[in-house]
Amino acid sequence: MSPVGLLFLTLFNSILGLSILFPILGPLGRELGLTEVQVGLFSTGYALMQFLLSPLWGRLSEKGRKPILLLGILGFAVSFLLFGLFALLGQRGLVSAGLLFPLLLLARLLGGAFSSATLPTAQAYVADITGREHRTAGMALLGAAFGLAVILGPALGAGLAAWFGLLAPVFFSSGIAFLNALFVALVLPESRPQGSQEAGHLSPWDGRVFPLLLLGFSLNLSGVALEQTIAFYFQDRLGLSGVETARSVGLALVLYGFVAVFIQGFLVRRFSWPPRTLLLLGLPVGILGFLLLVVAHGFPLLALGLALQGAGTALAGPGVTAALSLAVGEGEQGLVAGLNASAQALGRMLGPVLGTGLYRLSPEAPYLLGAILLLVALLALPFLFRRARI
Repeated sequence: MSPVGLLFLTLFNSILGLSILFPILGPLGRELGLTEVQVGLFSTGYALMQFLLSPLWGRLSEKGRKPILLLGILGFAVSFLLFGLFALLGQRGLVSAGLLFPLLLLARLLGGAFSSATLPTAQAYVADITGREHRTAGMALLGAAFGLAVILGPALGAGLAAWFGLLAPVFFSSGIAFLNALFVALVLPESRPQGSQEAGHLSPWDGRVFPLLLLGFSLNLSGVALEQTIAFYFQDRLGLSGVETARSVGLALVLYGFVAVFIQGFLVRRFSWPPRTLLLLGLPVGILGFLLLVVAHGFPLLALGLALQGAGTALAGPGVTAALSLAVGEGEQGLVAGLNASAQALGRMLGPVLGTGLYRLSPEAPYLLGAILLLVALLALPFLFRRARI
């Protein structure tokens, strides 16, 4: 198997281990006596550590991708094992309620700290093993691995929880990560030349990358705001019960995910579109998806709007990542990948708060915001292309 294929499996396994937990964190938190705010802090803290540490891991990976990738996966595995053990002690009443939350939050912070090494190192790895003409296709394959894992992970997590209890997905995630680390150690080759030196410094305010980082942040902010509110929106627009909402939103999100995986895993790789083309296609499609969500009142149009937004993100996301990689030199790939991962984490951190806050003002507001952000980005593309020289 080619190094790109091996990296696809590595990233897929990493994201699968994380997405397995999506359906069980809420009910597990309630079972342990935690509040909704405390459960929400698990995700916020995780994203905060990724925002803070991704640039550091990207810089360290310039001396060697494989050790940093391995360290990130092993740290993720240990953190999830600790989370599961602390939760198990809480279930059995062996840890006081006052101590349980800090211990669980500590485990999540450790998970965010170490997992922040995975994505920027994987992106820099792709830059190492692909030529400039194939850079976009390689980045799209990483996006496909991410999307496929997000589709399959929640279903697997729900199944494990139904059969073996709410903690089974946590320990399963840790086990997957340990096996993934073994796979990386034994099979994945190093992509950096022997004796590579640690890179210097790349500022996020560097004119070559700042506009692209801002675009990536906007994409993630608008996408996460949508993800956090779409279930409420379906329920309110269609007048559904809780069970009906879960069924309808689940079906629409499966369509959303498969559209994204098809675009990134097949179309972008098949046609090798450059970043400029991906952004010029993806941003208008994403805008159309958001606007359709604003005006739709039936399930078919709501699902279509969600699918169009997913298609737009699937096109524009690899476009941003590849453009950032092409905007800097070969010795700055880890640095720019770290900054990119940090900008995305900031969007994931702020998106839930902004999305739900706007939803309380008006249900359509998060999607109008998404359309406006993408429209501003579309209008700014000529300036962005000149600054990044792509």
